[in-house]
Amino acid sequence: MGEVEEQQRTGDGQAGPLAGFTVGVTAARRADELGALLQRRGASVVHAPALRIVPLADDGELLAATKEIIGQAPDVVVATTAIGFRGWVEAADGWGLGEALLGRLREVELLARGPKVKGAIRAAGLTEEWSPSSESLAEVLDRLLEQGVDGRRVAVQLHGEPLPGFVEALRAGGAQVVPVPVYRWLPPEDPGPLDRLLDAAVSGGLDALTFTSAPAAASLLSRAQERGLLGALLAALAHDVLPACVGPVTAVPLQAHGVETVQPERFRLGPLVQVLCQELPGRARTLPVAGHRVQIRGHAVLVDGDLKPVPPAGMALLRALARRPGWVVSRADLLRALPGAGRDEHAVETAMARLRTALGLPKLIQTVVKRGYRLALDPASDAKYADG
Repeated sequence: MGEVEEQQRTGDGQAGPLAGFTVGVTAARRADELGALLQRRGASVVHAPALRIVPLADDGELLAATKEIIGQAPDVVVATTAIGFRGWVEAADGWGLGEALLGRLREVELLARGPKVKGAIRAAGLTEEWSPSSESLAEVLDRLLEQGVDGRRVAVQLHGEPLPGFVEALRAGGAQVVPVPVYRWLPPEDPGPLDRLLDAAVSGGLDALTFTSAPAAASLLSRAQERGLLGALLAALAHDVLPACVGPVTAVPLQAHGVETVQPERFRLGPLVQVLCQELPGRARTLPVAGHRVQIRGHAVLVDGDLKPVPPAGMALLRALARRPGWVVSRADLLRALPGAGRDEHAVETAMARLRTALGLPKLIQTVVKRGYRLALDPASDAKYADG
């Protein structure tokens, strides 16, 4: 058994819930953790960071915001990310302003977006006033607006990009907003991996794309537009590639282009992987063929629960046969389904032989002399698929 196939099995020897599927990871931070969670459940992972994080420890904008807060305490400080809050305190320490900043933050109403930020706040020796159970900035905004922000100074630690509607809503309510830009997201220095991920997404090489931040989603869409692939990417995300976001804020750039996404109820990597474990097998075609249960996944087939890796040409043939289960599909039609096969029908025979070898059960696919090939659909299922 090969290393890849070994990774696609669980501890009891069964194929993992994501075995046979290829998942793209766009994260810059914690990509290794997400990739390991996916691989543990059997997925093949393609990682290409859609952005890079640039700390602003030497940035005049962050220094000016820090001095402004120390010089005149705001009424409220909203901390949005743990890495951002820690980076802010570390940058202030580097400027010799760490104690002054912490002193100010002890005097204000300090709001934390979620548990990780809360942990960073407490690690700095501070205590948050409040944190939403939903980890949602929308809930933070609702609380502030209900309390009333007219005439109040609200400092907001930004997390790499303008927070959609958050700052605008505070200003519309009469607040004076002090943005605290701790770090910025920029495109990757080497766009090669991201381009390969895009090519895989639009050519059928991915079954799902994961997003853990709104900037990553926006960066991928921007790169697709630069390369003239935006339409193809949106079409793939609408039909063939499942877009999975860690939460609703992350999904905003995709939703702006009409892309529907799946999201976990809890905005964490583990629940994100669990959503994929539920959704991807549910989208796979399962057929009763020659007394066996055959499930067609991205780059492999489950036969009675046993994982059978199949070459790309074989998967193309199998999908063409599965579109009309039990019906004869001509060699000419199968040739059209083969990527880059040209006009030689011998390519179909070669790919078919390799497909049968990969499946290990030649009788799953029947040869119909002078006509083509068909899946040996179980007789009891013929009427159902013929009517369908």
